Amino acid sequence: MSIAVNLYYTGVNGNARKFAREMEESGTAALIRAEAGNLRYKYFFPMDDPETVLLIDMWKDQESIDLHHASPMMAKIAELRNKYDLHMRAERFTSEELPAGDQGFIRK
Repeated sequence: MSIAVNLYYTGVNGNARKFAREMEESGTAALIRAEAGNLRYKYFFPMDDPETVLLIDMWKDQESIDLHHASPMMAKIAELRNKYDLHMRAERFTSEELPAGDQGFIRK
């Protein structure tokens, strides 16, 4: 069972997007993607909120998340969050197989 965490970074004056850009351009996001147990680390931009960035962060299990939280990457993320004065909210989801009845609505 994998664990997905949706992190919403919100700021002003485009700072959330600047944060995401710096995470990508500095190579920090790539290093996180290379961590053991990381399944997804990808930024999205809500069309109706230019001051928010959504990070979908997915891990193999809780142990992988705990190792990530203990890694040097967390200090870099905190540094950039402070630099851009971002506020956050989080949602956590665990994976389950879709019921057979729901499968018919998924176009592959």
